[in-house]
Amino acid sequence: MMQKFLTMTALLASTAFAGPALAETRVAVSMTAFDNPFLTIIREAIGAEAEAAGEVEVAFEDAQLDVARQLDQVNNFIASGYDAIIVNPVDGNSTTAITQAATAAGIPLVYVNHPPGDVDALPEGVSFVGSNEIDSGTMQTQQACELLGGKGDVLVMVGPLENHSAIIRTKDIHDVIATPDCSGMKVVEEQTANWNRAEAQDLMTNWLTSGVQFDAVIANNDEMAIGAILAMKAAGMNMDDVVVAGIDATPDGLMALASGDLDVTVFQNAAKQGEVALQTAVSMAGGTPAERNIWIPFEPVTRENMGDYQ
Repeated sequence: MMQKFLTMTALLASTAFAGPALAETRVAVSMTAFDNPFLTIIREAIGAEAEAAGEVEVAFEDAQLDVARQLDQVNNFIASGYDAIIVNPVDGNSTTAITQAATAAGIPLVYVNHPPGDVDALPEGVSFVGSNEIDSGTMQTQQACELLGGKGDVLVMVGPLENHSAIIRTKDIHDVIATPDCSGMKVVEEQTANWNRAEAQDLMTNWLTSGVQFDAVIANNDEMAIGAILAMKAAGMNMDDVVVAGIDATPDGLMALASGDLDVTVFQNAAKQGEVALQTAVSMAGGTPAERNIWIPFEPVTRENMGDYQ
């Protein structure tokens, strides 16, 4: 059942859109999962931006981490005659069929947050709004390296193995460790916890039980970092003795940073991604071409500057 946000009517001149919107522009959105805290921020931002714009109707569906379900949703959006489609892909390597379906129907398509596999060669009428993952893991690991003094044993918690962001963020960790200033760091364990706090807590508990020695935990997102923290605190560890790094600067991540449990995070502006994705979709529905890739910059967050992000 679609969740719909029907907007208040307002003059489009009062909105943030650069291009004209159609009267009652209808935009359909397929999200990877409704229960992901970071993706919830994106979803709510899309709804809020639609309401602020006026004359825009947005319908949301939950793909529930299912590639086939997401493709079915997109085909249903096309059959229902939506003016534009926004997709937060379950799997970037499985977006070809989505792109082909939307372009064949002549409906503008905007991917948000998780890039499609062909992000560097999107066809006309398709755009991606997100952040450059090369920056995220690089900023995160450089900060962890600085706190470690360039040396130490590291545990790495990875997102879903097929996920583009997880792949790049993990590669960033290894690339930074390969630099002269951080070459004293060594990855001793690396496993997936699927962006999930509970899975990360279980994984960290298993590592602790096995007796692995480590100086830092570098997680592909804040949720997994928090899961690791919960396991370490349950085991009676002193959090001052370990460096923990995440990515996204979610509200829970910032709380962990403020409490001293989390040492590093990187701000990915989920709200801005949602806002710009909706703006881009409406603009394209109105006939205004969009850039193929629209980048929302990452920003490093530490205890010294976290007040700027709370």
